[in-house]
Amino acid sequence: MTTSPTQTRKPVEDIKENNDLEYAREVLQLESDAVSELARQLGDDFIQAVDILEKVKTSKTASRIIVSGVGKSGHIARKIAATMSSTGTPSYFVHPGEASHGDLGMVTENDAVLMFSNSGENAELTDLIFYTRRFHIPLIAVTGNPDSTLAKHSDVALLLPKMPEAWPNGLAPTTSTTVMLALGDALALMLLKRMGLSPEQYKVFHPGGKLGQKLLSVSEMMIPRSEMALAQPDHTMDRVLLEMTGKNIGSVIIEEEVGQKVAGIVTDGDLKRHMGADLLQKTANEIMSQNPKWIGPDALAVEAIDIMLNQHEQPMSSLLVMDLDQRLLGIIRIQDCLKAGII
Repeated sequence: MTTSPTQTRKPVEDIKENNDLEYAREVLQLESDAVSELARQLGDDFIQAVDILEKVKTSKTASRIIVSGVGKSGHIARKIAATMSSTGTPSYFVHPGEASHGDLGMVTENDAVLMFSNSGENAELTDLIFYTRRFHIPLIAVTGNPDSTLAKHSDVALLLPKMPEAWPNGLAPTTSTTVMLALGDALALMLLKRMGLSPEQYKVFHPGGKLGQKLLSVSEMMIPRSEMALAQPDHTMDRVLLEMTGKNIGSVIIEEEVGQKVAGIVTDGDLKRHMGADLLQKTANEIMSQNPKWIGPDALAVEAIDIMLNQHEQPMSSLLVMDLDQRLLGIIRIQDCLKAGII
């Protein structure tokens, strides 16, 4: 018979009170072991639950995932409802106590209910459980008790591993809520995987805050062509420098003809390399760097930052934005990304 890590480890209450770090590490290890055990036990019932949730999500009717629970399990349920909503699965939290006093009207026959309860026997859950049975609403249980009322009346019961709570004598939910949270995240991200949500689509649900900034596209961050310094290959450098100082972007883009393909770029570095008495008489074609690096407008700004900072021997301060025909659309600069808080 094999022993689990928790069977060979001493209980947290046996650790000396003055060894705070050891105690804290033991708490974290107990919860980590529980999540690992949850991953090991995951089976077909999980896929059945995802299938039910996906069917509701992709229905042409106005259907949603109703997430519910009481106490600490209720807090986990609220978080999972928020995670699902933010990843493209319409979901909201319904408190089972409030459901008994009128909020059952928020649950329709087109919905599915995802209910969290370690014991599965909370009295507050009863009305919502039997409401789902009466109107044939799919019910998915997340519980640690396979013999509970919740588990027995659910369409799919996702059972939590039998692992000890980190709190001595199991007086407060700790390990159990950790594995609930992990399992809820797995459900949400499995639905996200099946949907194939792109980062650009994900941004729709996160327009504000740091995440929204990181999901800005190149086209949203670039300086447009109309505001850039432009010249042609046969222009002399005195004219090119006037363009550069007039726009104050730090570079001049050399186009073959107005609005045509980009031939090259003249930067401060190019000027330093060709500095001499005859600089102003030279043409842009003699000074410019050919084949400048570029990116498409639909890429994320963080992708442009990665190219500028990490994909060359020397970091770059800017990157051209062009279409597939290599016609100039704009330029994205590191300093602008810094100001926007993307880096």
